[in-house]
Amino acid sequence: MLAQLGERIKLARMRRKLSSTVVAQRAGISRTSVYKVESGDPGATLGTYFRVLAVLGLERDINVLAADDKVGRKLQDLALTPATAARRAKVLQ
Repeated sequence: MLAQLGERIKLARMRRKLSSTVVAQRAGISRTSVYKVESGDPGATLGTYFRVLAVLGLERDINVLAADDKVGRKLQDLALTPATAARRAKVLQ
């Protein structure tokens, strides 16, 4: 998954005709860090990924991550269901 993300970031950089050196300078990181991001290295920090995305104008994309947590909402709904049923039962008694 990180390798795919890195590849998409690399393609975004290339589409903008930016060298890795320019991205590194603008992000305030080393070229090595840019290479790590573009290769999907798990050792690169989230902050480094974010800085590179910001240079590419893609920083808002980070807001999409886990934005629609369908599984979490279903689990939450399942946890609420018994309590709701118990309250209804008390009201009916």
